[in-house]
Amino acid sequence: MDFPEARRAVLSLLRGVRARERPRLLRWMRTSSDFDELISSNDDAVLKSIAEDLRHSLPTEAMLNSEPLAIQKLNQQTKPTVHIDAFLYDDDCIDSLCKEGKMSRNFCLSCGSHQTAPLEFISHSFSIAELKFLYQHVLPDLTGKIVVDVGSRLGAVLFGGYFYSSASQIYGVEMNADFCHLQEVIVAKYQLDDRIKVLNADICTQASLLQNADVVVMNNVFEYFLDRSEQARSWEFISQNVRKKGSLLVTVPCLEESLSDLQVNIQLNHWVESMPLDYDVFLEEDIDRDALEQISLYRII
Repeated sequence: MDFPEARRAVLSLLRGVRARERPRLLRWMRTSSDFDELISSNDDAVLKSIAEDLRHSLPTEAMLNSEPLAIQKLNQQTKPTVHIDAFLYDDDCIDSLCKEGKMSRNFCLSCGSHQTAPLEFISHSFSIAELKFLYQHVLPDLTGKIVVDVGSRLGAVLFGGYFYSSASQIYGVEMNADFCHLQEVIVAKYQLDDRIKVLNADICTQASLLQNADVVVMNNVFEYFLDRSEQARSWEFISQNVRKKGSLLVTVPCLEESLSDLQVNIQLNHWVESMPLDYDVFLEEDIDRDALEQISLYRII
């Protein structure tokens, strides 16, 4: 049966449940692992294999000496913060690393005491669950469409687009040559080059690509990697070239937050229309709801 028929069948079933039992049933549906087998797939397994390959090629913090500005900005945070790439490390991986003493979720408030507080974690990549939400629930059918990921880093958005969507072409634009090499190794190993192309370039050299894109994804793309003047320049360029009417822009964080501290002449109400998202549609177990709510979708007007 298709989705409308399935929805009607589920609602009909729920109406037939005794009123006092419905809360218990709904709670089970929200929290049970009994659905895991239905919502997992071979695509999930391949993405996990890609993540494992990348973990073996990177230090635990998944940051390289070739990105000194990002390392500097991370160290300047007011609260102790560590970079844990969400594509590479799910909660189970983090738990294993903590047990092995290779990572900690807490820092000491008073050296030598038992007084501790949680560390702040930051990720420059979507998790596999977030990628599934993005491609299966946020974006429409992408058959025949072009997706551009600005600042593709490890390629999570590219790989997610390959396995979770029917996009015809998926481009990653990344300034860091080391990360481009890592992406290209994965593309070659898993034979993804029929739809994925990685460009080692400044996005401000890619006007034609942006002008033809149907979907542009920007996940924590500039704040940690460019100074403010360069951020402003990049945002101005993107706002001038992502202009195809009806095309979609995905950002983390929202545009208002990204632009709030920059001196730019971008009138959002003349450029984009914010699109509402249904975060409750996603039933993955242990999903980080806060992470999903950071994802914003806009339509170019």
